[in-house]
Amino acid sequence: MQVQRPAQRLVLASASPRRLDLLRQIGLVPDSVDPADIDETPLPRELPPHHAARLALAKARAVADRHPDAVVLAADTVVACGRRILPKAETESQARSCLSLLSGRRHRVLGGVALLIPGAERPIERLVRTDVTFKPLSHEETESYIASGEWHGKAGGYAIQGRAAAYVRWIGGSYSNVVGLPLFEVAGMLRGAGFPLP
Repeated sequence: MQVQRPAQRLVLASASPRRLDLLRQIGLVPDSVDPADIDETPLPRELPPHHAARLALAKARAVADRHPDAVVLAADTVVACGRRILPKAETESQARSCLSLLSGRRHRVLGGVALLIPGAERPIERLVRTDVTFKPLSHEETESYIASGEWHGKAGGYAIQGRAAAYVRWIGGSYSNVVGLPLFEVAGMLRGAGFPLP
């Protein structure tokens, strides 16, 4: 069933400057940036893929209520080791714990994306997985990264687009997904919804 052509306004439901920069990279500038204020606590026994997808949709729905005539794009990025969801590091202790867990190991970055279109029966959703392997980190490397402050507020306690790039031995999948928004998939979702891209 074909949905109606969406309104031309695009709202980004995120406070992340990285997501805004990524959209600008492909020529998209949202008409509005309206962060969703939702509880991001994982549910009991919730697996990382479900967590990423659930939060992306919850963010989109929370913001769509305030912009009923706009296309709303929301995303959530989860860093996972096995079944464990790593936090968005807010303290040095959290960041150090994340880096210790990631050191010398492969982990997954799961990007949940949700697009809500006025008049559509259901949202458009994607879940994108990127595998990342860190080199074994020395004590000095860990402490230097902690001192940089770059980890603050980042899922898994690192930013691949910054100094942590020097620690990434291998990546499989979407690089932009690790930064915060899988651009290939987002562009495809918008095109599929009839939203004009540059």
